[in-house]
Amino acid sequence: MDHLTERMRYRLLTGPDDNDFCARVSAALDEGYELYGSPSITARPDGQVVAAQAVVLPAYEAVRIRKSPASADPVS
Repeated sequence: MDHLTERMRYRLLTGPDDNDFCARVSAALDEGYELYGSPSITARPDGQVVAAQAVVLPAYEAVRIRKSPASADPVS
């Protein structure tokens, strides 16, 4: 399957606020995603800090996904 068809137009990345989370957000940016809104941070009752960041594909990338041959299959 083409890599473009595997990407979601919207993703919400969540996880502990650590280097791994930052690396996942950075990887999404490298894949063509853009930040959507501000990050959110909360603390669990056990004290662990959890972060969330929404990312979206720019409109031109989303159009490329919709127009890819794999997504052009007619509905039966």
